[in-house]
Amino acid sequence: MKETIDDFQAVWDECLKMIKENISQQSFETWFHPIKPISLSGQVLTIQVPTFYYHEYIEGNFWKLLKAAIQKVLGPNGKLEYNILITSNGVTTTLPRTGIGRLDSQNKPFEILVDENTKKKEIPNPFVLPGLKKLNIQSQLNKVLTFENFIEGDCNRLARTAGYAIANEPGKTVFNPFFVFSNVGLGKTHLVHAIGLEAKIRNPELIVLYVDAETFIQQYVEAAKGNNITDFVHFYQMLDILIIDDIHFLSEKAGTQTIFFHIFNHYHQKNKQIIITADKSPAEILGFEPRLLSRFKWGLTADLMSPDKITRTKIIKSKLYNNGIDYITEEVIEYLACRIVTNIREIEGAIIQILAESSLNKKEITVELAKQIIDKFVRGTAHEISVDYIQKVVCDYFKVPVSDIFSASRKRKVVQVRQAAMYFAKKFTVLSLAQIGERCGNKDHATVLHACRTISDLKGTDKEFRADLEAIDKIIKNS
Repeated sequence: MKETIDDFQAVWDECLKMIKENISQQSFETWFHPIKPISLSGQVLTIQVPTFYYHEYIEGNFWKLLKAAIQKVLGPNGKLEYNILITSNGVTTTLPRTGIGRLDSQNKPFEILVDENTKKKEIPNPFVLPGLKKLNIQSQLNKVLTFENFIEGDCNRLARTAGYAIANEPGKTVFNPFFVFSNVGLGKTHLVHAIGLEAKIRNPELIVLYVDAETFIQQYVEAAKGNNITDFVHFYQMLDILIIDDIHFLSEKAGTQTIFFHIFNHYHQKNKQIIITADKSPAEILGFEPRLLSRFKWGLTADLMSPDKITRTKIIKSKLYNNGIDYITEEVIEYLACRIVTNIREIEGAIIQILAESSLNKKEITVELAKQIIDKFVRGTAHEISVDYIQKVVCDYFKVPVSDIFSASRKRKVVQVRQAAMYFAKKFTVLSLAQIGERCGNKDHATVLHACRTISDLKGTDKEFRADLEAIDKIIKNS
């Protein structure tokens, strides 16, 4: 292609065609629609993204697709670079960043560097080869995913505390294996990366490796084809800490499970640390050998739950701070914390959507802008209506501070708002009366039941109040 001003746009448009065919519409709109191509130099395309986290997420989740698209359009030597917008104190600057770092890795799952007679050599496979004496295995840990930016809350305190103890003394605590499970987007991968990074800080000599289960399976298959099973097993036995993500992908794969069983036994016998994540608890995972499942239960099993409002607020503030954003008001943060309750990944995606809309279209970030973006963003996903959100809607409607719900005030208006929040919580959530009461100022189930009956009676006798309830009902339903 000729290097004209239109060429980089044409290249990116061709890439987008391929990308759009391979991901969901929601993912495409969230992660690729806001990107702008800005230059083409030879076979290197430069694109602009709204934030550093945006760059990290794309590289972490779509690099294979990006690589295929770039190389299809620009040829086998095609590469991608990023121009990242950094905003602080109202001033926007850019940060260049190399993209698709794996383009030159020849599709290796990870790289091993060998230091032999002070000379480094690259090994073309992930296994220990005969004659190698000293290995410096790259851990594959993401340096961004630290304990410092893993926000603690009631939803994850046990797992985080145990993880920190493991990082201090890997293999020497009762938390071995450490089995972390949760639904998607609640921080499993972040936590295990944080453990590995902290362990390396405290003891740089430790050999730590993070590997996802799909890569482990791929390596095993390649080893079996090349009659290198022994080298494969020896490689994993040389590690001090093995972090294997999404172990559920080993389901129904008998050969891989057998190999992993022997690797697991080695770790246990040698007091080496093994850390595992999954989307279900050991008791719920299907397609695994009983002997392997029983070993998963030997140490500590920790569940990461959906974050409560306080934790969601902390997460939002942390994400903004880490991206150098200090101009979003508390009102917008409050809205986001109440509106998005499903998982952390959805929170991150919503923040990026808002920042992208503001940055690329020069719009001020207001509650109204956040509402427009979130309404569009959340409609594409299964959304849970939380008690926090119901309380905010009811209080906003009656122009009463949310804090009044939790106060001891007996003013008629405050009592009525509190009762209305309980009424709608019973209607729109699956929580028990006791659970609703706990979230509405530690009231007992009898108080919640009385509140629901009172609101129902008022709805039948007070025409104006009935209209208010119907308006609130409509707002919540359309959320």
